Amino acid sequence: MIDKSKASGDYEVGWGKPPQHSRFKKGQSGSPNGRPPKARNLKTDLVAELGARIRVREGDREVSISKQEAFIKTLVARALKGDARASSLLVGLMAKLLDVEVDLAERGVDASEKAIIDAYVARRFAEAAIPSKSASGGRADFGDPDDAGD
Repeated sequence: MIDKSKASGDYEVGWGKPPQHSRFKKGQSGSPNGRPPKARNLKTDLVAELGARIRVREGDREVSISKQEAFIKTLVARALKGDARASSLLVGLMAKLLDVEVDLAERGVDASEKAIIDAYVARRFAEAAIPSKSASGGRADFGDPDDAGD
């Protein structure tokens, strides 16, 4: 039997030595389209979408700002108008992102705020003192029945 590689020359086919006819031609890539792009995830989509620019009207002029900036402006405007949910979200964002800590003792609580807090605490204590009928199946809860005979 005649070995084809030896017949065509002294080139030996083996590991890392493919046959001459199946090699890539000079200037030809093994992957002409290149590596496929990395799959996008929620974080990259969100960052891209919030970074997109939109045109908004501020007063009498039109400006181009990012969607993220427009969202923050809208959130602050709604909080200033008295929207409780927007205010809560804004305070939460500030506390998380700006490391803002509000210390009531340091800031000082005025009389109206103290009255609100005191009324809330009194109401909670009153609710805790009344036995719950729904939790005990319609009966008042008088403690552990095993301790009754001791």
